[in-house]
Amino acid sequence: MPLTLRGLVAMPGLDLTVWAGSEALDRPIGWVHVSELTDPTPFLEGGELLLTTGITLGHTDAEQKGYVDGLAAAGVAGLGFGTGLTHDRVPASLVAAAEAAGLPLVEVPRDTPFIAISKAVSRALAADQYAALTSTYEAQQALTRAALGSDGSGALVRELARRLDGWALLFDRAGVLRYAGPTSAGVHAAELSAEIDRLRGVRAPASSAFRVSGDEVVAQSLGSGTRIHGFLVAGRPSFTTTDRHITNTAAALLTLSLEQSQTLDVALKHLRSGLFHLLLAGELSVARRPIRDLWGGPPREPLRVVVAAGSAELRAAVVDLLDGEAAKLREPVFFAEVGDRLAVIVTDERPLLRWLHDLPERLNGLALGVSDQASFSALAAAYRQASRAADAGLRRGAGVLRFADLAADGLLGLVDEDRAQTFADALLGPLLRHDATGRGELVHSLRVWLEHHGQWDPASARLGVHRHTLRHRIRKVEQLLGRGLDAPSVRASLWLALQVQDAENQAGPGDNSVDPAP
Repeated sequence: MPLTLRGLVAMPGLDLTVWAGSEALDRPIGWVHVSELTDPTPFLEGGELLLTTGITLGHTDAEQKGYVDGLAAAGVAGLGFGTGLTHDRVPASLVAAAEAAGLPLVEVPRDTPFIAISKAVSRALAADQYAALTSTYEAQQALTRAALGSDGSGALVRELARRLDGWALLFDRAGVLRYAGPTSAGVHAAELSAEIDRLRGVRAPASSAFRVSGDEVVAQSLGSGTRIHGFLVAGRPSFTTTDRHITNTAAALLTLSLEQSQTLDVALKHLRSGLFHLLLAGELSVARRPIRDLWGGPPREPLRVVVAAGSAELRAAVVDLLDGEAAKLREPVFFAEVGDRLAVIVTDERPLLRWLHDLPERLNGLALGVSDQASFSALAAAYRQASRAADAGLRRGAGVLRFADLAADGLLGLVDEDRAQTFADALLGPLLRHDATGRGELVHSLRVWLEHHGQWDPASARLGVHRHTLRHRIRKVEQLLGRGLDAPSVRASLWLALQVQDAENQAGPGDNSVDPAP
């Protein structure tokens, strides 16, 4: 169970005292953050226990109320106020403000260092995560054993309900209830028919979340594409991340059971996808066992993520060829379909990665994006890199594109060319039209001024004009654009637009009103 403020206050040795918000002590603590800022809210995500000694705390009632109201609006779990340094006691006006806002206010005595609280919360969070991973793994084993038994699907549904401490129902493709766990959960069937009909109209696998009779409910279609073989619905008061992993595992196992051996590859595809998302979430310990049992284990670090983009037929061909090549090389590999992309995890500097680089020459129209070197802990970032490189590769006409090469092109390498040109034309349009009349050189003057960081003397010297002339031109730019150039965001947007124009001019005949960069 997540650590709450009530649990933290009850810990021996911390000597914490609650001064306000006692009715909200059951809020879970997501993290501990120490700040002496007058307004720390821009650096908060919600759920934190904020610790402060009140060095910058305002002296007036209004200032302290504003401070507390800001924390409450940011969704912090509570405020820990250290006494014995800046303040001998918790200010009464701060207590009143916290009570009015319903924000738990806890006094931290001088003898209790903030680091002791941070360590206590960190240990509790680590224990909670370990318990969640252990629970997920044990549930996956139990669900697998149930699925392999003589009453496979029925036993699996009952085991899922027991693991969720809730209920689970399995419907066939026609929406007829086949199994319920526990048996009494069948009373929910009539309430679910409309949602099952909605899922039937969506390509499988699809899922939805809603509430029924006070319970949070998750429904999933079982199958692939237009081939739906059934529906799994599970409910409990609220779903944790662990509960969702367990439910997804049950859905994958049921899909295997329902589709039988002739469509085993389709079910395994969904299982791969689920395991890949576990890997993206950093849960290697959970995903390692099924990957090892089914596919020989995950690749070894250091890793590269390769994303294949192209038609469904091309991606299917990659899977067929990849399976055979990996078996021939005896090299561990893990891949999964994610949307309309195929993500492949391989060990860096190994023959299989080099083989993948040559694949677009065999499969015309295939684009491969390759991430930087990564570990499993950085897999999500590597996947994003490879995806962006694959998207850029498609725009450039397929082939292999490494993220490092894409990033070397700067920001423009990551932006769709047509959209970038539309952006530049819209922003610079008034200046281009002005220059086309022969009444000035606003675009060229703006570029030189930006290159010199808005410094008048060096920019005017570079242009060969008096600084007053340059000032007049820049004021004209502001006039035509309807925005001031003092803001860094405006300057950055204009500079990017000018770079797009330069790239367009270098690529072919462009607007002669735009002077080349000096």
